Amino acid sequence: MFTPLKLFLQSQRKHKRYLTVTYDVIALFGSLYCALAIRLGEWPLTLGTPEYISAIITVMLSIFLFTKLGLYRAVLRYMMIPALGHIFAAISLSAIVLSLSGFFLQSFVPRSVPLIYAALAYLTLGGPRILFRTIYYHYNKRRKPNVLIYGAGSTGRQLAYSLINGHEYHPVVIIDDDYQKVGQIISGLRVHHSKDMQKLLSLYEPVKLLLAINNISKTKRQDLIERCAEFPIAIQSVPSVEDIASGQARLDEVKDLTISDLLGRTQVEPNLELLSRNITGKSVMVTGAGGSIGSELCRQIIRQNPTTLVLFELNEYNLYAIEREMQSMKSSLKLDVNIVASLGSVQRKNRVKHLMTTHQVETVYHSAAYKHVPLVEDNVIEGVRNNVFGTLFVAEAAIEAGVKNFTLISTDKAVRPTNIMGTSKRMAELLLQAQADKQSSTTFTIVRFGNVLGSSGSVVPLFKQQIKQGGPVTVTHPDITRYFMLIPEAAQLVIQAGAMAHNGQVFLLDMGKPVKILDLAERMIKLMGYSVKNGQSSGKDGDEIEIQFTGLRPGEKLYEELLIGDNVEGTFHPAIYSAKEEKLSWEEMNRLLDELDESCHLFQIEKVVKLLVDAPTGYTGKHPLAILDEQKQ
Repeated sequence: MFTPLKLFLQSQRKHKRYLTVTYDVIALFGSLYCALAIRLGEWPLTLGTPEYISAIITVMLSIFLFTKLGLYRAVLRYMMIPALGHIFAAISLSAIVLSLSGFFLQSFVPRSVPLIYAALAYLTLGGPRILFRTIYYHYNKRRKPNVLIYGAGSTGRQLAYSLINGHEYHPVVIIDDDYQKVGQIISGLRVHHSKDMQKLLSLYEPVKLLLAINNISKTKRQDLIERCAEFPIAIQSVPSVEDIASGQARLDEVKDLTISDLLGRTQVEPNLELLSRNITGKSVMVTGAGGSIGSELCRQIIRQNPTTLVLFELNEYNLYAIEREMQSMKSSLKLDVNIVASLGSVQRKNRVKHLMTTHQVETVYHSAAYKHVPLVEDNVIEGVRNNVFGTLFVAEAAIEAGVKNFTLISTDKAVRPTNIMGTSKRMAELLLQAQADKQSSTTFTIVRFGNVLGSSGSVVPLFKQQIKQGGPVTVTHPDITRYFMLIPEAAQLVIQAGAMAHNGQVFLLDMGKPVKILDLAERMIKLMGYSVKNGQSSGKDGDEIEIQFTGLRPGEKLYEELLIGDNVEGTFHPAIYSAKEEKLSWEEMNRLLDELDESCHLFQIEKVVKLLVDAPTGYTGKHPLAILDEQKQ
């Protein structure tokens, strides 16, 4: 950059103002002198005292008017049309001051001089400012990567303005599907139709495509993302209007596409009466409150304004984080909720019962569990202790403390399980059903659903990290599929299912169509601006991401199921179904739990897995004893 200009940019703000005011004073005196010279056709001029006094008054009052109009508060590099309008208004007033001073001081100011003076002053004051901004803009844009903006609406216009004046990206064109907007110039950017996308990519070589469209339906947004995914460019979006209005995000704060964009799932609107039935005005407890599902349950619950929200969590940091978030939500929503952060394990029944009794808990959401399949497979005793006996102790504490509603968060891996984690969750379902048949004071509900996108064990954050590192993206099997749901939707449906339950009822959530993990990986690679590497690769180095197949992990299924039998019925909620499945009596379950407890206590892993397999859990995988033998070898 030109050195004097660079020095000016790097100087302090007050020094810039002094320099600007000094220049304006000189420019105004020069404009007035030149206006008289042009009018009289003489050079140099011979002026008297009245003319000098009139000039000084005109310039000083003009500087005063410029100050009042905020011209010296405007940053030159960001100056746009409104600032030029203020300059025009200020100079017009200055010309009027010149006429009046000439009249009252009887100085020699011909009638045409104020008009000539105004024209010259506008050029000498406005011209350098425009030139300065143009030089800065062209210098700055060379340092910023090019981006395209999709959407010529209000969001796109504001985004273009923010990016032009920002330091991160340089917008080159705006793209829109509306032919009526094509050809328009917005903040100096021409609007093109989306059919010109390939040509624009070749011409400008942008690094990103920024979606500035938030006011369209989910289906239309999904179609748009599908079309954009065909091009080799990373796609990001701007925050929603709600996030900007609430102060949670800035307009120019671009971000990756949301998980819902990746999934393409249309969420069913919640039944507000069901959401509030077991929560509003009640004391509610969430176990595993710091986990992926537990924390989202807390977010949904606090919005329904309970009297007390008990956060029960084993991990200290997770409890600290969710407690801070709940306090923040309480403050922003202006709620009167007693938030109780409680450290502890679900395996300590007396601790759980004491909390329930002390805070008069009426509704419990039990989401505390070990859910990572390989880890539980390698830690059988702890998996059973936490998932089976933890559920037993929380359920018994709930009965003894007089809790009215108890909802267990289960998983599709409990259906015909092929691993210890799924088997332990199926055991938890069976013992709750047995508890439901034994008593009627507490209503026990089981809600079963598949994977949630964005959870700690989700493939999405893993894939995203692998892609940013340049690959490879690891997929266990080319045919592996999973049901997916967004965490907020799953939490809302869990709450609604628990509100419509009869004692011992099992609910299934409508997970939509199963998603092929390979397709999800390829989709993420494309949306992040890369292509999938194959054997006949011809792309540029670094532009392609390889997908590697690592093989199924121990106990992992190719396909997940939600239903054990064929007895499924709809409910009045379109996304919630009720299932009738095989149960054990409490006597049978109690004997099984006694044997399981003794085997866990003695660390008899072989006997523990045999008890789980022989129980009516529907275990269909490789016999765990064979797996144990392989692990020993």
